[in-house]
Amino acid sequence: MPSFLYFGIIIMAMGGGGAIYYKSTQAKIVELVQYNATLTAQVDQIAQVNEKNLATIADMQANFERQREQFDTLQKDFASIQDQKNELQSRLGKHDLGALAANKPALVSRVINGASKKTFRCFELESGAELTDNERNAKNAKAFNSECPWVYDDLIASGVLVEADSGTTAQSDN
Repeated sequence: MPSFLYFGIIIMAMGGGGAIYYKSTQAKIVELVQYNATLTAQVDQIAQVNEKNLATIADMQANFERQREQFDTLQKDFASIQDQKNELQSRLGKHDLGALAANKPALVSRVINGASKKTFRCFELESGAELTDNERNAKNAKAFNSECPWVYDDLIASGVLVEADSGTTAQSDN
C-alpha cells in the first residue's frame, strides 16, 4: 500500500501544481487582455491625433498656397505701382517746372490744372465712380485718361469696359 500512497501523493502534487499553474496562467491572460485593451485604446487615440495632425497639415498647406497667391498678386500690384511711379517721375523729370513757370506762368498753370483735374478723376475712378460717355467711348488708355492709363487696362481686365474694333464700349448688365 505504500506505493499507492506515494503514487497518490505524486498525483495530488501534480494536480496541485497543475491547479496553481492554471490559476497563474489565467491571471496572466487576464492581465495581458487588459494590457491589450489599453494598447488598443491608445492606438485608437494615436490614430485620431494623427488624423487631426494630417488635417492640420493640409489646412496649413492650403493656407500657405493662398498666402503665396496673395503675395504674388501683391508683388504684381507693387511692380505695376513702381512702373506708374517711374513713368510719372520720368514725365516730371523732363521739365524744369520752376523755370518754365517763371517764363510762362499761364501755360504752366493751365497744364497743372488740367493734369490735376485728370488726376482727381483717377481717384474718383479708382473709388468706383461712374464712367462718363467720353471714358466709355475711349479708344485707348491715353484717350481714356492720360494721367492714369492703367485704370483703363484695369477696367478692361475686370470686364467693366469691353474693347471693340471701333473703340471701347461700356458693358451693359442687360
